[in-house]
Amino acid sequence: MKALVIEDELSLEEVPMPIRGPGESLIRVLTAGVCNTDLEILKGYMGFKGILGHEFVGVVEESDNKQLVGQRVVGEINCVCHQCDFCQREMPNHCSNRTVLGILDRYGAFAEYLTLPDENLHIVPEALEDDAAVFTEPVAAAHRILEQISIEKTDKVIVLGAGKLGQLIAQVLNPKCKQLTCVGRNNWKLEILKDLGIHVAAEDSLLQRHQADVVVDATGVYQGFTRALELVRPEGTVVLKTTVTHPTALEMSLPVINEVRVIGSRCGPFRPALESLMLGRVTVGPLISETYELKDGVRALERASAREVMKVLIHM
Repeated sequence: MKALVIEDELSLEEVPMPIRGPGESLIRVLTAGVCNTDLEILKGYMGFKGILGHEFVGVVEESDNKQLVGQRVVGEINCVCHQCDFCQREMPNHCSNRTVLGILDRYGAFAEYLTLPDENLHIVPEALEDDAAVFTEPVAAAHRILEQISIEKTDKVIVLGAGKLGQLIAQVLNPKCKQLTCVGRNNWKLEILKDLGIHVAAEDSLLQRHQADVVVDATGVYQGFTRALELVRPEGTVVLKTTVTHPTALEMSLPVINEVRVIGSRCGPFRPALESLMLGRVTVGPLISETYELKDGVRALERASAREVMKVLIHM
């Protein structure tokens, strides 16, 4: 099969078909989405080598679970052991022995086929198109914030970053509070949010310091945390969604003095994500900038890092 492989550099290669293990399905990938994490892996993040990609929708070709065969599915990316302390504590996303699709010790979705445990798979509603269903994983990551913290209607919430993930986070959080602002550097990205009725502000706006109850950093740059600490109020909450390769020296006095709660936030629940997409609570069409065939996958990832591009999809 053909796949996008990162070794010393990214290339399209012919590789062996994946072999499913016990309790796993073989999935023919239909569409995959390019994420900022993929771009960071190209720079050395996680030291990953192999087939990239973790956002996908596909069709189950083989499975011991006959009810899955032929179904269109999306898949949770953490594959867990069920035996370690964290699994026993019902914290499977932090499994000590986990593999992570296209990120850690498991080949990913920028390929014609992939394998995942049956338990990771979620059937996609028939009415949900592939180009929307492929957003399930990042929309789930946005929903993870609501699992971790309570947001009140009166809370002032700031989302830093109007890129791919920031847009989805803003859409998921906006109905929960009356005072949400998404801050970004590109006017055309902010216009997408404005068209959805979400309040926005330019990155260089004079935002009131230390007034936000919650600040979510989805900037994709290491400076985002510093900016978040400038905006969050004493005893407020900063949620970190950014993962970068850049080494970061943190000034820790400010979160100590202001007693700020800092929460890392990663993967989230797929069921509410699929529901949000199906019911139109999250709109993804305007986020899709360009689509490519797998044969042009190297170009797709090059374009995904361009400032004028939002979401890039790869059709298999």
